[in-house]
Amino acid sequence: MNVATSGAPAFTVPPRDARLARFLKDYPAPVFSEQLYQSIELMERYSIDLAIDLLRRLDLAEQLDEWRSVNELCHMCSFQPRFTLALGWILERLVETGCMEVRVDGNTRSYHLRHAPWEPDLAQLRAVGINIDPANAATLDLLNHAASLYPAVARGEQSDDHSMFGPQGIGLWLNYFNNDNLTYAVNNWVSGAVAADRLSTRPRLRILELGAGSGSASEALLRCFNERGLLPQIERYLITEPNAFFRRRAQRELVKQYPDLPLEWDALDINSPWNTQGIDSGGFDLVYAVNVLHISKDLLFTLNQARSALKGDGWLVIGECLRPHANQPIYPELMFQILESFTEVQTDPEFRPNPGFLTADHWRRAFTRAGFEGVEVAPDVDGIREIYPHFFTGAICAQNTAHHK
Repeated sequence: MNVATSGAPAFTVPPRDARLARFLKDYPAPVFSEQLYQSIELMERYSIDLAIDLLRRLDLAEQLDEWRSVNELCHMCSFQPRFTLALGWILERLVETGCMEVRVDGNTRSYHLRHAPWEPDLAQLRAVGINIDPANAATLDLLNHAASLYPAVARGEQSDDHSMFGPQGIGLWLNYFNNDNLTYAVNNWVSGAVAADRLSTRPRLRILELGAGSGSASEALLRCFNERGLLPQIERYLITEPNAFFRRRAQRELVKQYPDLPLEWDALDINSPWNTQGIDSGGFDLVYAVNVLHISKDLLFTLNQARSALKGDGWLVIGECLRPHANQPIYPELMFQILESFTEVQTDPEFRPNPGFLTADHWRRAFTRAGFEGVEVAPDVDGIREIYPHFFTGAICAQNTAHHK
């Protein structure tokens, strides 16, 4: 595929490395189909063109005729301090175009605009994305909606969380958090497959799911369990979601699909002690969460709460959008990094150096610090990143062997 936009380099999808199939052979077919591969390449390019568009809408070009750090730019443009994460992402995406250069001095990154970037043609790129997969409309719409809010959020004229989850945004999120949307659902399928494999020999299963949202991860997990004949083993499945609207929607859909399963529903704040919210210590074979734990305010606290909820040989399995390399900007961040829940977290230089998405190594260190042993990341994202830089999916899992000591 070779599609040019006005004055821009052609959008080209390089042939998929044949070795990817070997890395992903044990996962469900949607995990990395040719359709998904092309869709992710399109989203990466689309987010870069959105960053170019935001350079203009935020009036940044004039300020970048000299070297500026993100903090300096925020101060000069009177942006909100919390906008620094999003601003840094925009600048790093522009570095990829060649129009921006970056200079690193210790922990400070400074930027300079070498020349004007190409003129983005988002409408044409969108058409390409819809041609690849009509379901890509959900991700493209949410990227557009988030980008439209950046100027007002940067200047403190709008509340970020309210704007993203307000009346206009809620329908976009529901379309995005859907298993028909492969660019999102890939995390659900990987995580569901990993959890089903780890629990395949259990005669009885008690499951606690965190932050289930509208239920797409629950649906994928149950489908993976069904394919392995594990549904009869489920004696309790407690699905938690603090947002009442999402929780009711998930309950309605899942009860319709699985009327005979022992499904329960509750709200759980992962940032408060779980035992005060009805979660018994040692009560679950599986604690499961997809795209949830990266917004824990105190990651070690939440991981320790999860370990306490597990039986002595129980499994924690989380699906996360993974950053292949530290400081690598990735397209899903555009949708989340203006959210307070995404940015207002405790960082740690060892295992959480930045808010938001982490690398596989960061997750391994976090699990280990929380007392888990034998931490695994599946698929082999370390191997994959050496041949393909845009694979952002993984499940981190570990068994609660510490209870045996």
